[in-house]
Amino acid sequence: MKAQLLQLSTPDGPFTVLARDGVVLASGWTPGLAELTGQVHPALRPDTVEEVTDLGDISAAVEAFYDGEPAPAMAVPVLQQSGPFRAHAWDVLRQVKPGSPVTYTEYAALAGNPRAVRAAASACAFNAAALFVPCHRVIRTDGSLGGFRWGLRVKESLLAREAA
Repeated sequence: MKAQLLQLSTPDGPFTVLARDGVVLASGWTPGLAELTGQVHPALRPDTVEEVTDLGDISAAVEAFYDGEPAPAMAVPVLQQSGPFRAHAWDVLRQVKPGSPVTYTEYAALAGNPRAVRAAASACAFNAAALFVPCHRVIRTDGSLGGFRWGLRVKESLLAREAA
């Protein structure tokens, strides 16, 4: 399987996307492929990767996000593989409204199991498609940011951008 690799410059630093046929496999604020592939399920990892300068709707969605319109990123197809709860939880994340972050407890309830707070947090931790599956929209019950693979500075920036 062949995939495409795109790096975009953003106000939060380099944003890299690994995609196949217009579908995001992994993405994040990193300058290269190495930090992305570990998050991709082994069955979905590409054999070869081609660097590209544009990914059509994917590129446009990232640009739109940074221009103040987060909705197009939620329309970009994403392919991740895991167990039933985590896969469903990733779908639920795409329904959390920009500017309205939820707590891990609220996220667990939205995902159908209010007592599965740790499983919900795990879904965030193992989300390979940052921005397109907006795990940055989940915060701690006390209002603090919690964790974020790409750093709390980036998470804070994303939340502030969406709140504006």
